[in-house]
Amino acid sequence: MRPRLHRRLLAVAVAATVTMAACGSESNGFATAARPAGSVVGPLSSAATSATTAVDPVTLRLGFFPNLTHAPALVGIHNGIFARDLGPNVKLATSSFNAGPEAIEALFAGAIDATFIGPNPAINAYAKSSGAAIRIISGTTSGGAFFVVSKDIHSAADLKGKTVASPQLGGTQDVALRSWLASQGLATDTAQGGDISISPQSNADTLTAFKNGDIAGAWVPEPWATRLLLEGNGKVLVDERDLWPHGQYVTTHLIVSTDFLKAHPDVVESLVKGVVDSIDAITADPAAAQAAANAEIAAVAGKPLSDAVIAAAWNNLSFTPDPIASSLAKSAKDAEAIGLLDPVDLSGIYDLDALNKVLAGLGRAKVSGP
Repeated sequence: MRPRLHRRLLAVAVAATVTMAACGSESNGFATAARPAGSVVGPLSSAATSATTAVDPVTLRLGFFPNLTHAPALVGIHNGIFARDLGPNVKLATSSFNAGPEAIEALFAGAIDATFIGPNPAINAYAKSSGAAIRIISGTTSGGAFFVVSKDIHSAADLKGKTVASPQLGGTQDVALRSWLASQGLATDTAQGGDISISPQSNADTLTAFKNGDIAGAWVPEPWATRLLLEGNGKVLVDERDLWPHGQYVTTHLIVSTDFLKAHPDVVESLVKGVVDSIDAITADPAAAQAAANAEIAAVAGKPLSDAVIAAAWNNLSFTPDPIASSLAKSAKDAEAIGLLDPVDLSGIYDLDALNKVLAGLGRAKVSGP
């Protein structure tokens, strides 16, 4: 496992840390070689075009997770799509995280400027800062989250008295798990008590615990759900798509600190262009995109996913720059209902001007917020 850049960044930024409670184009570019995780990524060519008009060099510090739900980030980083669209005046420094609250802590500490992330941590960051800290600037992924359980679990009632896992307290899958259990009449709390004990832990630890029989299941994103199925002999109890209208809900979107957005709107627009171009590359050549995403996961985690895992998991995902704003509002209500979020007005959380400018330039329909 390679050291992750964000830990070094956090060490430098610790004095500025704001405590974040756990509430929380046409070219595909699939020829770039693997790159160490957390490195600074430069442009593909000094002649590459870019929307940025910055005179002075800018460093954009970008967070992501080594999950397939972050495939547009993985492809955009690994294949140099982001670096190309950002242009020669912008250095791209990447940091990987296990779950959303950890990434938000880094953003609040000034260690990163933007991050791919799930809905609930973004909501928590917006609420924690009274709407001042972040804006959602693009969608990326829908689907790809499951509640996988051991074969002896047939219903929610069978989980009573058992322990299950989520990636991190207050994260997107944690809220989804607690909300679903509550809908089944089962109580949980943040101290691993209640009818069912929820143990927030890294996805890698969850896989080990599940294989060892230490937990009865976990609500996790891809590729971890598929790994629990194939490597842990589990079964799907809940496919989260079944809980949403038309099976569409935001799993991952892109947020940016409002300070960086105000200081560098041109850089933000170029980053959003990179997201759209990465999604286009995924659509144009899914097999090549899977290879690129897997190579980036290997750069972070030390080894790639098996071909069987990545192929099965990929089928559970859809990629879109539309942030599916209606599902964000429901995620907030779910977090409120289980006591992880005070009521919050999300009317200002989206800034989709850059995204809609990029889409208009490509002759595509605009997207909307709430």
